[in-house]
Amino acid sequence: MELNFKGRVAIVTGAGGGLGREHALALAKRGAKVLVNDIDRGDGQPSPAQKVVDEITATGGEAIAFACSVTDLVQVQAMVDKARDAWGRVDILINNAGILRDKSFAKMELDDFRLVLEVHLMGAVNCTKAVWPLMTEQKYGRVVMTTSSSGLFGNFGQSNYGAAKMALVGLMQTLSLEGARSDIRVNCLAPTAATQMTEGLLPPAMLELLKPEAVTPAMLVLAHESAPNRTILNAGAGTFAASHITLTHGLHLGLGDDVPERLAEQLATVTAREGDKVPGSGAEQGGNEIAQATAAIQSRGA
Repeated sequence: MELNFKGRVAIVTGAGGGLGREHALALAKRGAKVLVNDIDRGDGQPSPAQKVVDEITATGGEAIAFACSVTDLVQVQAMVDKARDAWGRVDILINNAGILRDKSFAKMELDDFRLVLEVHLMGAVNCTKAVWPLMTEQKYGRVVMTTSSSGLFGNFGQSNYGAAKMALVGLMQTLSLEGARSDIRVNCLAPTAATQMTEGLLPPAMLELLKPEAVTPAMLVLAHESAPNRTILNAGAGTFAASHITLTHGLHLGLGDDVPERLAEQLATVTAREGDKVPGSGAEQGGNEIAQATAAIQSRGA
């Protein structure tokens, strides 16, 4: 099955270079009309976004540039309006824009913590909020959040980045439920790639393997009309995997003064992965707890 995007309109944020550039080029190559977003560097040169647009149009694609920070809700709305005015709709949003301000938590300034949250989390919120009414009206939408292994699993020196990236997973979990009735599918991409943000952090041989274009196939799957919903795809070096947030079966211990001690003693049973599941929503945690409590009550009554 060819993943075709003819007739689709996509917005890719942070697309002046790295992963975003590869995403924009790939969508355009497969037929999408692409709004390429990035910030204006203010150096008097053509914006990074415009350079990518020029690449796309040089090969016969259709694209427009819009320079703004995703933290500016007014400008973000203007960006979405520009895509709609140009092409009549917005089908795909790739929330890719991001920054790094790495330091150990003990040494990190809270301003840098807030800034990373503002760009990654609130930037994605701003962009998604702006496209949501259009997607709801047209009964179609594909939104890809860019999460990270730093958020899913942790990484030394990236408490701000990890917190923001895991927050995007939580955002995806709820929006995937709320958008389902309008065929708005929301997923997460967890990339490993050599970009400007990772320059100097990895050895050359590893950087060669981690080309941004090796991640983009996962984005295309998540942005296509056949996309799943509420999925976290991991991608890097041409390898693809999925991450899941699971719930173990657990253990009912009831009430009582000795429950803390009993829980400590049996924590290995509570955390055992055998039979764990991916809940359909947050309500399933409470459902599991009530079911076990009810079973325990009935067992005592018998």
